[in-house]
Order: sequence, then C-alpha cells, then structure tokens
Amino acid sequence: MAKKEGIKVKGKIVEKLPDSKFRVKLDIKGNPIVLAYLSGKIKMNYIKIDVGDRVLVELSPYDLTKGRIIYRES
Repeated sequence: MAKKEGIKVKGKIVEKLPDSKFRVKLDIKGNPIVLAYLSGKIKMNYIKIDVGDRVLVELSPYDLTKGRIIYRES
C-alpha cells in the first residue's frame, strides 16, 4: 500500500509551545487551529519561527488536527 500524501495549507502561527510545537490558525473555511511541529529541514537549517509568522503546514491525512510546518513565508 502506498503512503498517503499530506494536505498542504497556509496558516499563521498563533501560539508557541514547548518542544518546538506551535498552534497554527489555518486559512481555510472556519479557520481551525491545529497543532504543528517543525519539519527536519527547518530544524537542520536553524530557521526561526515566531508568533505571527505565515507558514505552510502539511496536515496528516489520518488526523486533520495535527500537522508539520514545512515552509516559513517571508
């Protein structure tokens, strides 16, 4: 069975949590807030993310309340 592709959605960082986790408000209908963590590439390149930053989040196809931050918009 093939691995399912994640759903990519833009959003805005609302809250910074311990262990490099964030609450992100998504730019889709209803503006849901999801729990997201940093991807390996962002950690590896020491990209700093703070409250108010615009990001691209890849949501899990199995649980739409969790995701991974894969890109920070400038």
